[in-house]
Amino acid sequence: MKAGMRALLSVGMLVGFFVLVLVEFLATVVFAVWLVTVGPAALAVKVTAPLFIAIVGGVGWALWQAIRFKNEPMPGVVVTPDQAPQLWAEVRRLAEGVGTRAPDELRIVPEVNAAVSEHAKLLGLIPGRRYLYLGLPVLQATNVDQLRAVLAHELGHYSGAHTRLGAVAYRGRIAMEGAIGRIGKWNVAGWPIRLYARAYLLVDNAVSRRQELEADAASVRLAGKQAAVAALTEIKVVAMAYDFYLGRYVAPGAELGLLPDNVFAGFGDLLSAREEEIAGLRAEAAQGERRSRWSTHPPLSVRIAAINALPEGMPSNDRRRATDLVPDLSAMSARLHHLSVRTDGREVLPWPQFTATTATRQLQATADNIFRELARRMNRPLAGLYEVLDALAAGRASELGAAFFTDVTRKEAGVRFAEPLELLLMLAAVRSERATWQASWTGSAELLGLDGKPLDLAPIAELAVDPATTALAVARLRELGIEITAAVVVEATATARGGEVIAGLGNVTFDGGEADLLVLDNGLIVVPTKGDKDEGTKRMTAMIASTPLTKLAETHRFLPYEEVRKVTIVKQVPIRATIELHDGRSIELKESWTGDELHKKSREVLHEVFAQYAGE
Repeated sequence: MKAGMRALLSVGMLVGFFVLVLVEFLATVVFAVWLVTVGPAALAVKVTAPLFIAIVGGVGWALWQAIRFKNEPMPGVVVTPDQAPQLWAEVRRLAEGVGTRAPDELRIVPEVNAAVSEHAKLLGLIPGRRYLYLGLPVLQATNVDQLRAVLAHELGHYSGAHTRLGAVAYRGRIAMEGAIGRIGKWNVAGWPIRLYARAYLLVDNAVSRRQELEADAASVRLAGKQAAVAALTEIKVVAMAYDFYLGRYVAPGAELGLLPDNVFAGFGDLLSAREEEIAGLRAEAAQGERRSRWSTHPPLSVRIAAINALPEGMPSNDRRRATDLVPDLSAMSARLHHLSVRTDGREVLPWPQFTATTATRQLQATADNIFRELARRMNRPLAGLYEVLDALAAGRASELGAAFFTDVTRKEAGVRFAEPLELLLMLAAVRSERATWQASWTGSAELLGLDGKPLDLAPIAELAVDPATTALAVARLRELGIEITAAVVVEATATARGGEVIAGLGNVTFDGGEADLLVLDNGLIVVPTKGDKDEGTKRMTAMIASTPLTKLAETHRFLPYEEVRKVTIVKQVPIRATIELHDGRSIELKESWTGDELHKKSREVLHEVFAQYAGE
């Protein structure tokens, strides 16, 4: 079956869905009438009311949502032929090559992707406005040959009439998924609908996979096998590299209230700096990939094998960067940033300042963790570098080091305390404006002295942990212009920033109150349930999806693990535990037999967390 038959198939199965609903409705009416004739009317109402509500309410609401769906183009920066004549020339030439009409509009989008859409009318019978979308990261990573392969593939979807019924198929999915979501799992009216929806998705996804192979064939004809394979591989590699880029270089600053003035600007630099690593990713790209029958795309290995089985096309061997086809890409990148990146109150800085400020705030956060632990050991409300050096001069290095190194002797812990102390000295150097940060796309930012050389404070830290040479260490710091009073704690109380949810227990009793307990990798968030003892899993899932963890921790009780001294497990299942804090308070945790788990191993995960404090 040709993939172009998708139009008829999708419409037919979509019509079949509503025929099924109508048949169910009529069957329910007949069933209700029969019940009235053989028994009390109240029984008929009680039995059939849930079925009518499911069919009319669930399916009707879903259909209404599908009808209301607006087929809007993806947000992005519109690129006109005047702005990028070479790029448009390639698009028009390739459209002619696959025998189709060129797109009416080309947009640069932030995703690692390329796509096409067509706003056709009358169930795809009347052609509509065409849109071509190119991901900026794809442009930054590919050469012209590879970009031609990408464009030919997408335009091949037009020539195969793959886009004509895209909106209709999407509306079908909205209707079916909406109906399933609103009809309860145990309502028998939903069982036939669920089975039909699964069949629809299986068929629709199978056709979609065939369409991808047809579009790949268009890519080979106009760009050649090598470019077609390289383009497919590159997009997968770029997706991995871009996720790494955002996670390593952008997200840490975002978590600290910062954003670069152009999120996309640094990605090209990272690609150049990490060429060897990216080459390794290319070699591994097609290995080990598995896709299920529910996937809309075939595995990369299958696509590459299908490409290699085709006759050779028309390779051009154009190694220019794809970005050469888009003049003034930096301005376009800046416009895309303003269009697609929400600041949400974060401070926006140029990349050099963003990197430096992020590194400083990360260092401060690490130092705060150290300062808080040292304050507990020193029995002080607060501790800064000045107080720490005072304690070291008094010979307390072993005592302070034992807070961080529990698997060595106290003497060894005292020597190794130079490691966390070095971080405190680095903070003092930055706060004294005697050190700066140098960004790196191959690693972390490096701390430099005013002479432009790496600032190594480890020897001074090693002097400081020995009471006989602590005064010498302080003198060395003063010679460098580093003020020891500049390094102080900023956050005296730990926050949930940087934490991730690893488990959750619904409807527990925590410190005498009923609550849902979210288990993070850095603490516990306690959210009162206000007497609502049902749907704990659903409630926790919705809460995590709708509210940032830092906000949840601010608005509800947050217990960081660093405040926990000891946990005593009284009962394994359901959990009964006593949590003892460093300040002397105790908290009772009780799980109910009817409580819910965020996932099936939530109780097991919480036991693993508590086990770390069993021997304190």
